[in-house]
Amino acid sequence: MTDAITLTNSERMELRRRANSRTDRAEDARRARLILLLAEGHTWDEVSERIDCSRGLVASWSKRFAEQRIAGLHSRHLGQVATVCTPKLEARILEATRHAPAGGATHWSTRKLAAQLHVSHMMVARVWRKHGLKPHRIERYMASNDPDFEKKAADIIGLYLNPPAHAAVFCVDEKTAIQALDRKDPMLPLSPGRAERHGFEYFRHGTLSLYAAFNTKTGEVLGKTAARHTSAEFIAFLTDIVINQPRGKEIHVIADNLSAHTSTPVKDFLAAHPRVHLHFTPTYSSWLNQVELWFGKIERDVIARGVFISVSDLKRKLMRYIRQYNKSPRTVKWKYADPSRHISTQSVGTGH
Repeated sequence: MTDAITLTNSERMELRRRANSRTDRAEDARRARLILLLAEGHTWDEVSERIDCSRGLVASWSKRFAEQRIAGLHSRHLGQVATVCTPKLEARILEATRHAPAGGATHWSTRKLAAQLHVSHMMVARVWRKHGLKPHRIERYMASNDPDFEKKAADIIGLYLNPPAHAAVFCVDEKTAIQALDRKDPMLPLSPGRAERHGFEYFRHGTLSLYAAFNTKTGEVLGKTAARHTSAEFIAFLTDIVINQPRGKEIHVIADNLSAHTSTPVKDFLAAHPRVHLHFTPTYSSWLNQVELWFGKIERDVIARGVFISVSDLKRKLMRYIRQYNKSPRTVKWKYADPSRHISTQSVGTGH
């Protein structure tokens, strides 16, 4: 089907200007091309194919042009009424965000909340961004129930910020049950546009524990692997620390209150080595132990993506990493993010 459209010279010039314009709206240019094609004698099917539209759209705009000429090519759709984000509406969005949606969902998305409040989802996104809200994210915490939390924390922080003169301070812990995992399928290496890929299936070759002592002054790490984490292994590791320090030097060891660290054999070892002082972190407060930061580093660098064909291979790669790390060790820059919430160290000593 065709419509007999005859254009005046001025109409043709205006339509061509719109069709070739790079600044006008794309829909205006599309309608201008539609009328020009019809004026050239093309059928509706040919027009709809060339400008990628339906026959209904061709019929609608050709009829409107025949009735109103150029003025009829302007869109009559007023669009959605703009919503102004007033302080009242912003408060309403914030209040709704704090409460879980109905229907069993645990948190809102921008589109869910927008549909609930009959506003634009982009408005919800802007309000969330302004106030730093991220409902899709969750953070976990663990509160210490240690009645002596402040005293123990102040003792350890004092060792970090004001260590005893001529003494060595070590943060000690063990990373237990490290698995020697061997991938069943070959690893596909990193390539442009594609991340390194590992197969889902793996072989288990056993586990071992890694003892580490982080020197807070130098950043160096003394490491040792063991089949199990027991009091005997802990005492053997403490012995390694003593042997690696100058004779007679005061040694302060920060550790958690695991039963293997507080057993009778450990107390006997401390009685036999009066220059070794053990400082325990409060319960559920591993974040106070700087060696945990180093464990996170070796987890990312070696363990998480490592391929180990045996427990011996795992041990070899862990110790190789420690030797390489100790060539350029780094200390932890221990500081408060909020100085107004300092734990007082005035009531406790830094060394004992």
